[in-house]
Formats: sequence, structure tokens, C-alpha cells
Amino acid sequence: MNDNILKTLIIIAVLCCTARNAYGFTVNFEGAAKTPVSIVPPKTTGLSYVYVVDNISDIRSISIVGIDVTEVENVQIYSNLGGGFGQDISYTTDNGNIHINKPAGDMGYIVQTARGSQCFWIVDYADKVFNISSLTMQESQPCDYSEFTVSGNADAIKYYSISGQPVTLDREINVTYNSLKWDDTLKNYEQVAETKKLGYLDHTFTLSPPLFCRTSLVITGDRFLENWNEGVSYESEEFTPNGICVQTIAEQTNKIPEEGSNQINQNGTGLGGSAPADFVFSAYPSEGVIHNEWQIADDPNFEYIKYRFNEKELTYTFYDEGKYYVRFIGSNSDGSCEVFGEEYEIGIGASDLRIPNAFSPDGDGVNDIWKVGYVSLVEFKCWIFDKNGQQLFYFDNPQLGWDGKYKGKTVPAGVYYYVIEAKGADGVKYKRGGDINIINYRKIPNHNN
Repeated sequence: MNDNILKTLIIIAVLCCTARNAYGFTVNFEGAAKTPVSIVPPKTTGLSYVYVVDNISDIRSISIVGIDVTEVENVQIYSNLGGGFGQDISYTTDNGNIHINKPAGDMGYIVQTARGSQCFWIVDYADKVFNISSLTMQESQPCDYSEFTVSGNADAIKYYSISGQPVTLDREINVTYNSLKWDDTLKNYEQVAETKKLGYLDHTFTLSPPLFCRTSLVITGDRFLENWNEGVSYESEEFTPNGICVQTIAEQTNKIPEEGSNQINQNGTGLGGSAPADFVFSAYPSEGVIHNEWQIADDPNFEYIKYRFNEKELTYTFYDEGKYYVRFIGSNSDGSCEVFGEEYEIGIGASDLRIPNAFSPDGDGVNDIWKVGYVSLVEFKCWIFDKNGQQLFYFDNPQLGWDGKYKGKTVPAGVYYYVIEAKGADGVKYKRGGDINIINYRKIPNHNN
């Protein structure tokens, strides 16, 4: 037979086996101790069914039901070479069924009829029984996945399409282990169970993302043993995580402007605003993070890092005008893996000082305290004097102010004087002086006629 004739026969076999019988068919297995698992494969295989039998040596015969025996021309068996190399086998018919004695496992079957062909494959599970004897974690691990070595019997089960293409049968093996999930309410990680489904297990397999916490692995399966109520489970020893992760939080403890504050808002809802700006940066790394570092830079690419702090929680105050970029970086024990937290942009505005010249400390809740308006003042001193030069009040915090009292008593209405010395986050120095007018409004009662 020349090559052209052989190719033609293969093409004819493929076309015939993809033509399904409109009424369908089933295969019954005589002598099976356990009900074979029937699987419908992809149409591209040219197969109607894949049957997985517990042990082919137990099968006395198979009966093909649903095909008109009067139309059967021949029955063939084929191997991994495909249907083009199928060989005729003997069969009998009885009561409208096709019978094949002592069928072979891990082979494909073609029933050729006048209207086309029906094809199926039989998998012998006897030498493929799922079993795990040991599981170890490889000593050298990458950063983005965990790799394991497995011993046992969980290799890929393959069958072959009518054209001779290998197809892997999904064994539906489950690998269950613990991982970490961030709880934003508790501000902490909690352990959660994760399950990865694998079609088979070769000598090695990987989990991605990697292990983030100490955990054992539980492997259960496979689908065929579980179908026969004989599923097995293997639990490994506890493994040390090779993956690292982190969550970070930036909290501005003097967020401005607060309600009733005399600070001028220059930064909208962003982080920063007026100096001094107090922050607490907190990092919550997984247990694999050994080295902790907060970094503060002047550029968003962190090419020029100004400060480094080797701690999980950083308390820091920004005094100078400008933009700053803050991030956390953690690494494992040998520094081979790094993890970065969220990057924070901190904006500190230019300084400003605005001084009122009047107030009315009459206790009505309106303009009762003399306060300056300010932004980004890092140094501040203020003295209040009467017209004779006597000091009535002194304060060094721009958030405070004068309530118009001296030695516990409200001073009379009139003109008083202030002197202010201050320094801004932008380096601007302020030296101001001027008058303060205390105004007492006469309250006129409302009389009814």
C-alpha cells in the first residue's frame, strides 16, 4: 500500500467516525465488578465515548446496544496509531446487539456501518490506580510559586483520537492547603482553605500563588476511585512557606482641616497638606518576610531614597514643603524574594499666615477666640500685649488662640497688640506685629408691645 492510499484511508476513517448515529449507542460490560465510568470526549476526537473500567481482565465481553446490526459491515480495533491502522476483529450479533468477547483495554473500537461509523475507547484502570506515597517540597524555591515532588501513581491517563492524537483524561485530583486572606476590618491576615484541581500529577507539580503560611497539603482523588466510593486521601507534613506578601496602611494622625480647625486646607482630600504632618505607616507582612524596611523618596520611582527605616511600623512627621513618596519593602531570609506594599504620595503645601484684627469674646460662640489662619508652620511664637506694653498672653502652637482673658478675667474692649515669629515648611520666616480690636456688642432685649 503506497503512502497516498494510506493517507486516503486515514482521512476516510476520520470522516466516518465523526459521523454520529442519530439514535446513539451504549456499551455494556459483562463481568465488570464496578460500573465503568462513561465520559463524553470532545467532538474533535471522533469518539462518542471513553469508558474507564476497573480491570479489563474481569470483562468477559462487551455488548454494543443501539446500532442496527443489519447495517454493520465490520468492527475494528485501533491503538495509538489511530483509526487508519485499525484491524478487523471478530464479533457476533444477538437480539439486535453486537458482542465482542474478551475485549482489550487501552484500545479504540470502530463499528463501521452502511451509514457511517461509531467509535469509542476503553481505558484499563488496573495499572493506573490513583495512589500517593510521598510528597516533599523542593529545597530551592522560586518566589512566585511553590514546587513539590510527588511519588505514587497519579500520572496522566491518555487515550487516542481516531486520528491518533493523544488526549489527556482529567483525573480530577484535588490539592487542599491553607493560604492567607487579608481582613480589612481586623487589619490582619486570616488562614483560609484553598483547593487546586489538577488533571494529573507528574513527578513534580506547582502551586501558584505560592505558600504564604505554614501548611500541610491534602491530596484526594481521583474521580474514578471516588465514583466507585474508594477515593483515597494523602496528607503531607507541614511545609514552610516560600511566598511572601504584605498589606500596608498609612494613617495621618493630624489630618487637616478638622472641623473647627484654623488650618487652611491646601491639599484637598489627599495625604499631607499642612506641615507638620504626622503619619503612622503600618506594615502587615506574612511570616516569610524576615527583613522589613520603610522607604521615603523624593521621586515616584524611588531612584533616590532619602530615608530607610528597618521596622514594621513607622511614625514620621513631614516638616518641609514638597512631595514625598513612601513605600514598604520586605524580603525573605536570604533576600532572594522581595515584596512591595502600596506606594503613598504625601504632599506638603507652601506656608501661609493670615492674621485677623478683631474678635468679640462675649461667650456667644461666634468669634470668641482670636486665632490665626495658617498652613505649614513648623515654628510659631505669639505674644499679646496691652497698650502699656504689658504681656497678657503667650502661646507657641498655631492651633491655639487667645480667649481675651488675663488672669482669668476678660479684658475690657479696646485695642491690643500682637507680635508673631514663625517659620514655614518652605523656609519662609515670618515676623509680624499689629493690633487686635476687642469688640463688645451690646445685646438689646426683644420687648413685646
